[in-house]
Amino acid sequence: MKRILREGIWNVSVAVHSDTRSTKIWAGFNNQAYGIAVDVGSTTIAMHLCDLSTGAVIASAGMMNPQIRYGEDLMRRVSYVMMNPGGELLLTEAVRGGINDLIAEVTAEAKVDPDDILNAVFVGNPIMHHLLLGIDPTELGGAPFALATNSGMIVWASEVGMISNPDCRAYFLPCIAGHVGADTAAVILSEAPHMQEQMTLIIDVGTNAEIVLGNNERLLAASSPTGPAFEGAQISCGQRAAAGAIERVRIDPETLEPRFKVIGSDLWSDEEGFEEATKKIGITGICGSGIIEVMAEMYLAGILSSDGVIDGAMAAKSPRVVADGRTFSYVIRDGESEIKIYQTDVRAIQLAKAALYAGAKLLMDKLDLEKVDRIQLTGAFGSHIDTKYAMVLGMIPDCDLNEVQAVGYAAGVGARIALLNNAARDEIEEQVKTVEKIETAVEPKFQQYFVEAMAIPHKTAPYPELAKAVKLPAPKVLSDTSSAEGGRRRRRRSRVDAVD
Repeated sequence: MKRILREGIWNVSVAVHSDTRSTKIWAGFNNQAYGIAVDVGSTTIAMHLCDLSTGAVIASAGMMNPQIRYGEDLMRRVSYVMMNPGGELLLTEAVRGGINDLIAEVTAEAKVDPDDILNAVFVGNPIMHHLLLGIDPTELGGAPFALATNSGMIVWASEVGMISNPDCRAYFLPCIAGHVGADTAAVILSEAPHMQEQMTLIIDVGTNAEIVLGNNERLLAASSPTGPAFEGAQISCGQRAAAGAIERVRIDPETLEPRFKVIGSDLWSDEEGFEEATKKIGITGICGSGIIEVMAEMYLAGILSSDGVIDGAMAAKSPRVVADGRTFSYVIRDGESEIKIYQTDVRAIQLAKAALYAGAKLLMDKLDLEKVDRIQLTGAFGSHIDTKYAMVLGMIPDCDLNEVQAVGYAAGVGARIALLNNAARDEIEEQVKTVEKIETAVEPKFQQYFVEAMAIPHKTAPYPELAKAVKLPAPKVLSDTSSAEGGRRRRRRSRVDAVD
């Protein structure tokens, strides 16, 4: 920030940021200039407002991506564009509108004029990246999943419809491949696996999980279509992480009674004062971390078989296991606001976690690895996962649990680094050129690995490191189960079609 004296009568302040690519002149003295770092996810959008003079985050906000009304996952949105002429314009308008809503929210919270926003950095998966820029994403809907651009770029903020200073510049980190986006580039910038000797597996858990594996000798990246189940969508009682959502669950293996914590309260449900503490916020559903924990706990307690079937025989042990048509469910909370896990919920998580594991396994094959040295989970959801339960479900390969960490919101951190440091932009643009891209959609072994990973924790892969820390149940074979219509025995259907 520079202060200039003009003929001893009045002065102006000139803010120059990012080697003069963003400039504003004020009458009088002003020592404040701001920027935003934005991660545009397919399910959620997260934004940080930063003071460019200090680097401090002064306000943050997030929201569901407004595009979700056009499709819960990326391929549904691409299909919408394909089947509806001009559909890409609607999707672009929706995401830009959401970003402007967040700008209004963070500037109001920080008492900042949007006109003082001089710089912005955006990261996101390739489809979100293209749509925000106003590029038709149709080519990303099928092989060879061609990017319209894979380089970093700077545009006027007005070109992407931002409410900000007219001279604001928006920088887009480079995408890596057709399904590995600028958000993964931001994760690499943040966590720097290319500067370490340990073989590190980094997973940005989201609707489209993005996976990085390697070290300072070689770095690979891929994506895996996990869908939105981990973030609460496609789950009967699922919701985003907000006040009132169940986020932690424990189940007594003897009585099968659950206890849980909800966002907005520090008390567990079996502690005195819980009902009073949660009366105002309510208990409204279960978010991603809670879904992972309850299903892992159900498996450890014997309610859930390794094939992912809720064992109806456990109904004789606890009223928490109840019949639902031809399958069973587990009641976490009874009463007026009942919350329970259905067989269809289990299947949705199985599909998601199997896709995640299969993607990681493919990368391990490329590097001829039987195991990795460490695992880092990141993302708006991944940063809140209890790593032990993620491994119990088989979301990730076996690893020493001491080397498995939830590292926070790495893509957002990477975006902030690029916002505040021009040299980092050059660094990541060069590094991205060295990353080897693996397209899981065309890999012949993906389907095999996916099917094997449907089991909990896995059908064939051993988990010796996990077994050191957690007592895993003996395999349970469910050849038949009681009919929910009155005790009539029936033959159990195969695992593939066990859920209607």
